Amino acid sequence: MSSAEPSASCDRIRAEQIKMLYRIGPVGIAGAAVAAVFLVAALAFSGRAPPPGNEIWLASVAIAALCHLLLCRRYWRAAPAVGAWRPWARSFVAFSAIEGMLWGVPALALTARGEPDQYLLTLVVATNIASGAALAFGSYLPAFYLLLFPAITPYGIASLFRDNPIDGVIALLVPVHIVAFSALAVRGNGNFTEALRLRFENMDLARELLGKKEAAEQANIAKSSFLAAASHDLRQPVHALGMFVGALQAHPMNHEMRRLVEQIGGSVSAMDDLFNSLLDISRLDAGVVEPRIETFPIQPVLARVCSDYEAESREKRVRLVLHPCSAIVRTDPILIERILRNLVSNAVRYTDQGRVVVGCRLRNGLSVEVWDTGRGIPAERHKQVFQEFYQLGNPERDRSKGLGLGLAIVHRLSSLLGCRVTLCSREGKGSAFKIEAPLAHRGLRSAAPAREAHEGATACGLILVIDDEAAIQQAMTSLLAGWGHEVIAAGSCAEMLERVAICPLRPDLIISDYRLRAGENGIAVVERLRLEYNDDIPAMLITGDTAPDRLKEAQESGLLLLHKPLSNGKLRAAIRNLMQTSSEPKF
Repeated sequence: MSSAEPSASCDRIRAEQIKMLYRIGPVGIAGAAVAAVFLVAALAFSGRAPPPGNEIWLASVAIAALCHLLLCRRYWRAAPAVGAWRPWARSFVAFSAIEGMLWGVPALALTARGEPDQYLLTLVVATNIASGAALAFGSYLPAFYLLLFPAITPYGIASLFRDNPIDGVIALLVPVHIVAFSALAVRGNGNFTEALRLRFENMDLARELLGKKEAAEQANIAKSSFLAAASHDLRQPVHALGMFVGALQAHPMNHEMRRLVEQIGGSVSAMDDLFNSLLDISRLDAGVVEPRIETFPIQPVLARVCSDYEAESREKRVRLVLHPCSAIVRTDPILIERILRNLVSNAVRYTDQGRVVVGCRLRNGLSVEVWDTGRGIPAERHKQVFQEFYQLGNPERDRSKGLGLGLAIVHRLSSLLGCRVTLCSREGKGSAFKIEAPLAHRGLRSAAPAREAHEGATACGLILVIDDEAAIQQAMTSLLAGWGHEVIAAGSCAEMLERVAICPLRPDLIISDYRLRAGENGIAVVERLRLEYNDDIPAMLITGDTAPDRLKEAQESGLLLLHKPLSNGKLRAAIRNLMQTSSEPKF
């Protein structure tokens, strides 16, 4: 901490003390002036001759009070900055000293004739003024002390020279009152100063927290933007590579060449897995994934997941055990299956011996559970494992051990479904993940099982391909031509319009990249081409974008949206479905 920081903090506290002084001080100032009026009146009507000079003293007190109040008014009009507290403090203290002196020797002079009752009355009023100053001026101690000592010390001194027996007691009580009033003012000032210090510390902490929150939000936005940009730029060549591999596989080649092509295809598939995981995170963050709640039996989902991982578990000599469950649940069957796939995949991957058990328990709802006898997770890491790219025991980032996105996707999907996921695990003892799924309370309506597209004959036709990457145009042209289609490829809408102008055929399908050059996007290109042919031509968008806002915009367009890198099987199935739909008779 620099030396300027404590000084700035001290200035803030002093400025608040002076502000409180000017806020409460006028009450004490006005009260003292009123007390002076009553004192002079009481002395004048006491039945004895009025003290000499009382009008002059009263006028002096009134003028001092008026000037002091005008100073307070000027302060509030000026609204001084934090660092400008010193001249205002000095001015207030000067008036406090003047008022203290007026209540001291001059007030004592009013009782110069030695009347005991007048002396006691003046002493009582002066003492009350001093006690009130402990509250009114206590926020800034110099203002209080310079009123206290001149106001009542003269009475203690004068009592030592008076003949009345009670004056000896007064001479002892005056210092007692000075100590008591000082202690009261010091204690109040200390409490007020501590409250100010805590208040400013809280304000500084809140400001620092807000700054860190904004920095974290900016970092998160920057991270998302970086991932989106990097993902898009990396997906383009991987997408082209996948189509080139597909085109190569259609050509005859020797065994060694086919093995190399298959290895390239495996690497492309691994990249595809990474991009799909990133895409899942982006789609969930963008809010474009909407649950479709259905009532269905959980057993087929469990059986399907376990069946898919049975070969992998058998290869590792790990028993994968499924306990049958007859429960009917009400949730999204696709999303709950995705959650279970991630959990079972992790359990099989991180279990080297023993078994993985999948089953259900009836609790408040249905608890779908995945148990394993793997390496376990330390208690202090239970929250961290649900963060993106966090992995235990994989500092070298070995891809065979996963990407560190599975549990992050589980966390987001479970939050979307409202299904709480809990983790019970001890290091070296295995882990248990439990998902609370809502039970259905009414009749069963089975969810239609997902049907995988079978390889069949695909109707051939004219396909328009719009992509600003020349490599993707070439790869797509080679791949689609190998499937028997005619292809016209272009890098923009204007270029495509020029090429189709000399083609007499009506296109059967439009395939466009979502983000094109010069701010153009695939949605606008599809709309323009449909307008050109005055027909609702089937179309699909292919994108490498993972930015949440772009995903949402593409989702809302109503067009089929596929993501790069795209496998040849998925592309062929999508083309077949769109072209078959367009060829069906419309009534």
